[in-house]
Amino acid sequence: MDVRLRYFDGCPSWETTYAWLREALDELGLSGVEPVLERVETPEEAERLHFVGSPTVLIDGRDPFAGNEAMYGLACRVYEVPGGLAGSPTREQLREALAAA
Repeated sequence: MDVRLRYFDGCPSWETTYAWLREALDELGLSGVEPVLERVETPEEAERLHFVGSPTVLIDGRDPFAGNEAMYGLACRVYEVPGGLAGSPTREQLREALAAA
């Protein structure tokens, strides 16, 4: 399993997502899977990668939280979570996405 976390330095939510991603992998018995951190540094790179915001989790190249995002760039991403919006998927959402892969 290939797990990647794309982020940019201006968004603090990627650190929370990374920690929760590690926890979810451990809980699923996937401790040997180490998420690859991919820092997106320029608007041009964001466009080339179709980067919809930080943090973006990719599991085997697929964004399990993809919606109708049409703009790419260096921005903080917002996720729909139980109870509203947040800067990161919940631990449970990450666990479910990993288990589904």
